[in-house]
Amino acid sequence: MKSLVVYYSRTNITKKLAENIAGEINADIEEIIPKVNYSGKIGYARGGKDAITEKIVELEPLKYDPNDYDVIYLGAPVWASKAANPLISYLKQNEGKFDNVKFFMTAGSSGFESSFKQLESYSTKPLKTLALTTKQVKKDDYDLSSFLE
Repeated sequence: MKSLVVYYSRTNITKKLAENIAGEINADIEEIIPKVNYSGKIGYARGGKDAITEKIVELEPLKYDPNDYDVIYLGAPVWASKAANPLISYLKQNEGKFDNVKFFMTAGSSGFESSFKQLESYSTKPLKTLALTTKQVKKDDYDLSSFLE
């Protein structure tokens, strides 16, 4: 089965998780890079505002077409109880290309349920979901086996 891991990460926490998932299943990996700058304190504030309004932002060109894969793993951090809007922008840009998806989210502590529901509204019902706190990812305190099966 051919898999693609697609993620957005502002602080490299979600990136670390995405790389671990891709490594475990030998998947291709695609980082979503928005043309909007979300770095630093101003970027953090902009990200929260953009997430709340579900603002669609322009993305840098992508390498992979989701149509070429059997399963797509989609990941992002939770911003203001929503999925980070660069991932929402990716879903809009690739509308209709997702049949088998698995969602993974990272957050300081909460907002997972509403983020998963939001992602589902832009794609399809996921095969599985994975919610991990920043602390769990930093300490490698998680098991991917049930998520990857």
